[in-house]
Amino acid sequence: MLRVLIVDDHEPFRSGLRALLSSVPDIEVVEEAASGEQALALLPGVQPDVVLMDLAMPGMGGIEATGRILRTHPHIRVLVLSMSDDDDSVLAAIRAGARGYLLKGARRSEILRSLRAVAEGEAIFGPAIAARLTDYFGQMGRRPEEPFPELTGREREVLLLLARHLTNPQIAARLGLSDKTVRNHVSNVFAKLQVADRAQAILRAREAGL
Repeated sequence: MLRVLIVDDHEPFRSGLRALLSSVPDIEVVEEAASGEQALALLPGVQPDVVLMDLAMPGMGGIEATGRILRTHPHIRVLVLSMSDDDDSVLAAIRAGARGYLLKGARRSEILRSLRAVAEGEAIFGPAIAARLTDYFGQMGRRPEEPFPELTGREREVLLLLARHLTNPQIAARLGLSDKTVRNHVSNVFAKLQVADRAQAILRAREAGL
């Protein structure tokens, strides 16, 4: 028997969830709570396998409640069921220790499957949340695009030193180049960036974050 504690501040929604879960022979709703504080107070007595947790509630919200539950009862699993689908909420719930995240409006079969999976130790996310996580971590894995891709590596070094207000002789000394070579690189930088002088080149470099 899978023991579930429902935590949500909307009584009609809790009632609907209770009716759904109680219709399944292998799931028992052991208690309901309307806030994080109530959930923490109930835990020692009801000892659920899974807490079905809303995030936005008066008083202690679901993120803080999740963290506290797992610090004091690490064997309990938390499955978030929330209206919030933004990256901050999803990532905060995962950092707090939630093992799954569904959006309200998930199908009956999806809720039941997720409860059982989380109880077995799996991490599970609804399709919309999984897509957001894939996009988020995909973005993290990409290197930021280099500014001014038309510049060679050496020309980029010269531009960076120009942006630091170094003179041509100072750049030559820093890079171990001749003055003539530096002048050529500076001219190439001006031409490729379509600027007329050092001041405009420095402005372009700073706008690009160099």
